[in-house]
Amino acid sequence: MRRDTTGTRSVRQAAFWATLCFLCLLCSFPFLFAQLPEVYILKPAQIFDGDSLHPGWGVVVRGNRIDAVGPLGNLQLPAAAKNIDLPGMTLMPGLIEAHSHVLLHPYNEASWNDQNAHESLALRVARATVNLQKTLMAGFTTIRDLGTEGAAYSDVGLKQAVEEGIIPGPRMIIVTRAIVATGSYGPKGFAAEWSVPQGAEEASGNDVIRVVRDQIGHGADWIKIYADYRWGLDGQAAPTFSEEEIRLMVETARSSGRAVAAHATTVEGMRRAALGGVETIEHGDNGTADVFRLMKEKGVSYIPTLSVGGAANERKKSVFMQALASGVTIGSGSDVGVFPHGDEAREIELLGAFGMPIFDALKAATSIDAKILHMEDRIGRVKQGLFADLIAVDGDPSKDLSKLHGVKFVMKNGTIYRQ
Repeated sequence: MRRDTTGTRSVRQAAFWATLCFLCLLCSFPFLFAQLPEVYILKPAQIFDGDSLHPGWGVVVRGNRIDAVGPLGNLQLPAAAKNIDLPGMTLMPGLIEAHSHVLLHPYNEASWNDQNAHESLALRVARATVNLQKTLMAGFTTIRDLGTEGAAYSDVGLKQAVEEGIIPGPRMIIVTRAIVATGSYGPKGFAAEWSVPQGAEEASGNDVIRVVRDQIGHGADWIKIYADYRWGLDGQAAPTFSEEEIRLMVETARSSGRAVAAHATTVEGMRRAALGGVETIEHGDNGTADVFRLMKEKGVSYIPTLSVGGAANERKKSVFMQALASGVTIGSGSDVGVFPHGDEAREIELLGAFGMPIFDALKAATSIDAKILHMEDRIGRVKQGLFADLIAVDGDPSKDLSKLHGVKFVMKNGTIYRQ
């Protein structure tokens, strides 16, 4: 008599598939656990959140975001979280440098002309990688780098290297080559019949539209223009682009969702830039009460770069006090590269030394800069949901801005770089 084996085969097949599913699930456990984000609990003495000071607060970081902020006693602390004690320290948002040049180094080491004309691109990029690391270790987790100064599109590759984790560095906002009016920039001092590569890209008339689009195509996040420069009859600073040329560049950039920053040191250069629609004016060395009021009216922010003149520059201090009195938005950007990278905090100190209230100086380098850069939904505050860009300094910087030189802890995007 023939036996019916159908039932037996069905049982065996079910057992086989059940075993296979179990093995697959078992093998997936390490993968599942590997995908769990790192969780940290940061316990400082106090937190400056980008607006005000909060003693006894803590922060929970999950992955690359701030998961929770508040009084330590009220926070739900995950059991698997790593505890980081920061006794006697102030935790605050990662600092923002709104005017950097990572491809420059101090002019007492090599003149601007020599850096442009005699240093190889490879040398400049190698030095820039070190500069980026120094800046990050100093607590600056985001920079706006305002021009490669003759190093072509090197900032595009440096930004990519940072984003891919190849080199340590701050988050980079870049402008590539920057734009100057034809004949106005440098290097200078060569025979008139020579065509010397310039430290920025030249443009004039309607051609400014093409140049803006080209720099955007190469990776520019912002557009940087020179509204004036030292090309006057006696070498003095004088306006370069017309108001109409500036407006064309602004409209072209804005149509792609990008903003324009303008180097301007003369009253007329600042006036043309403000009326032309730029979003930030850099330096403003000869600014007046009238031009700062115009900037406020047009919603143009001021990046004074006080570090270039130093603490003893009474003229720059006088101009800055007029800017303060006008109510124009003032951010923090130092023009670092003219002085050593890693010392960017000197700009924040000078903001305070020149008359800005100390909390406003701290905000200028955190929440205000973030708003100027259109990144307030990502950085600039210790706030739930923002990127975990956090630093800790010894003591209380709200009483002494020099404490910003004592950075002991650096986290960018949830990764610890200094502890």
